[in-house]
Amino acid sequence: MIEAVNLTKRFDDIVAVDHINATIRTGSVFGLIGTNGAGKSTFLRMAAGVLRPDEGTIKIDGMNVFEHEEAKRKFFYISDDQYFFSNATPLDMMHYYRIVYPEFQEERFHGLMKNFDLDERRKINTFSKGMKKQVSVICGVCAQTEYLFCDETFDGLDPVMRQAVKSIFANDMQERNLTPIIASHNLRELEDICDHVGLLHKGGILLSRDLDEMKMNIHKVQCVLQPGMEPEDLVGLELLKTERRGKLLTLTVRGDLSRVEFIMQHASPVFYETIPLSLEEIFISETEVVGYDIKKLIF
Repeated sequence: MIEAVNLTKRFDDIVAVDHINATIRTGSVFGLIGTNGAGKSTFLRMAAGVLRPDEGTIKIDGMNVFEHEEAKRKFFYISDDQYFFSNATPLDMMHYYRIVYPEFQEERFHGLMKNFDLDERRKINTFSKGMKKQVSVICGVCAQTEYLFCDETFDGLDPVMRQAVKSIFANDMQERNLTPIIASHNLRELEDICDHVGLLHKGGILLSRDLDEMKMNIHKVQCVLQPGMEPEDLVGLELLKTERRGKLLTLTVRGDLSRVEFIMQHASPVFYETIPLSLEEIFISETEVVGYDIKKLIF
């Protein structure tokens, strides 16, 4: 488990991370969403022990991370700006990481490099941005750490490679309980992989929710009501948003699904159905409630 308590980092007059409290459960995929400058990279760098917090603490399995060798063996950090040794090849990096991470899987490394069609003897500085990201991901999963910190890891990967990386993450989660923490400015990239999502804005967590819980508590209802009836007449229904196209209404509502369906059936509409919301729609609904327009923050 990773736990941040009042975590704060300043750069001169800029508060990059502002008293964040967060808990990341082992075995889950935590998505950290936010625009550029929201504090995502700074948070991950403190989680990785690259930066020392100015206030508060961040711990991995109860251990402070900064300058703690045992704690740092528990994670692999894939930064947004890829860093490799000068003139190094992927094979050189494999030899280095095999020393740092005793359980590094050399055989798997060779297999993944072949599957990704990457030349492990070619100098990495001749690779494209996407290829460098692939090398980092391969090294990360082969290191066999409990946690994987990913800063904009999917940025620069084509759609096929994104799905391949997600499949690798899912496989390692199932087989060895890997816990990926993925920072991204794109909510859509994380929709099909994350269990829990935190929205970072101006250095603080604006919203942090378990996705299953969110999906169970917010619903979209398309309906045609009886003539003369308005959405406000649906007594007991907590309306978050109403859209109208002629007679067809699209209602975003909060509450237990069985309760929502009971209210709709009791109103005897001409037609109604409940349809699932996308992660984007859920976050838009949640942030509008607290006075923010996520479309301006993220998209």
